[in-house]
Amino acid sequence: MKDFQNGIETKCIHSGYEPKNGEPRMIPIVQSTTFKYDTSEAMGKLFDLEDSGYFYSRLQNPTNDYVAAKIAALEGGTAAMLTSSGQAANFFAVFNIASAGDHVVVSSTIYGGTFNLFNVTMRKMGIDFTFVDPECSEEELNAAFKPNTKAVFGETIANPALIVFDIERFAKAAHSHGVPLIVDNTFATPVNCRPFEWGADIVTHSTTKYMDGHDATIGGAIVDSGKFDWLANAQKFPGLCTPDESYHGVVYAKKFGKEGAFITKATVQLMRDFGSVQSPMNAYFLNLGLESLPLRVARHCENALKIAEFLQSHKNVSWVNYPGLKGNKYYELAKKYMPNGTCGVISFGVKGGRQVAEKFMSNLKLAMIATHVADSRTCVLHPASSTHRQMSDEELKAAGVLPDMVRLSVGVENVNDIIADLTQALEV
Repeated sequence: MKDFQNGIETKCIHSGYEPKNGEPRMIPIVQSTTFKYDTSEAMGKLFDLEDSGYFYSRLQNPTNDYVAAKIAALEGGTAAMLTSSGQAANFFAVFNIASAGDHVVVSSTIYGGTFNLFNVTMRKMGIDFTFVDPECSEEELNAAFKPNTKAVFGETIANPALIVFDIERFAKAAHSHGVPLIVDNTFATPVNCRPFEWGADIVTHSTTKYMDGHDATIGGAIVDSGKFDWLANAQKFPGLCTPDESYHGVVYAKKFGKEGAFITKATVQLMRDFGSVQSPMNAYFLNLGLESLPLRVARHCENALKIAEFLQSHKNVSWVNYPGLKGNKYYELAKKYMPNGTCGVISFGVKGGRQVAEKFMSNLKLAMIATHVADSRTCVLHPASSTHRQMSDEELKAAGVLPDMVRLSVGVENVNDIIADLTQALEV
């Protein structure tokens, strides 16, 4: 079967799980906390990481592993794990290699929730962060690195600023300083962008968004490219390159190699201790969403482009930002990394400022005001007063969030119906 899994559409359906004779055609839901063994010796080998298998679903579960393997195949990675949310995925991805006293370079335009995770919560854990403008000069970018820098982090398409991250440039900078590039690929999805092909080392996802696609399940994922050489930079990554006494002195980078060290450590150490596990039922629903991902993403992008063009020509709209729109500041960069389309999210301003924007939103009939984004239903949000409300005016400006910004997540409804709804609300 693997010989015929070249297209992304085929991988979305068949990768990760291949039923044997008489087994379920669909990924089975293994709704069990624990697994039975005949001897203590057999279970002991699992605890010592000497054998593979399952003993407790907080660490691993077959259903989750099938779906994680599918996402790894979609991204072109060597290993992956599911988490309870996208926030958990980003936390694990960074905390797996950075601890108290360490430093991380981050694009300043990342999602507000991730910004707070880094700038507030993880700072309390002793990790320092430097936020850089994604359009900074080479000198400014290199100046952000410190001797204790352990990673660089950015989003393929920033939420909600929709700034396209120059993956290749940031990967080059990260590698020149001996650290990996972590990219949140939630908005683009592997259908439209595969960051590993441009030098990224770790990819994260809020699977809650397009991957699930139906506003049904919260989840996250981490994927390892299997290309970063941890041992070549062993002094920077003691957690991967020195003995872990909680597992009888195992050295992850030596035992599991470039292909498996990062995900193995995140699973057996961080998931063991923090328990941010995705339920098997959620993983099952996520897989259903993955099977139709290419079809939905194409429709999201098609609808979004038409609506961006409509908004751009409307007299009551002051500005429109959509990287797939010709003339957009990030159009050429989007074409480089995402030639088949970007995402279904548009940001724009309504003439009259914040109060008028909020009135416009309250007059929508089809589009719903919701904190969610990137699913089958069209929804709107005012980021400055919701997802980014904890940020100061300076932080909002750095994140590319203007006071009058409306984030429009275009669904897969009939595009004429969406435009009709926007038209009547804008006229009011």
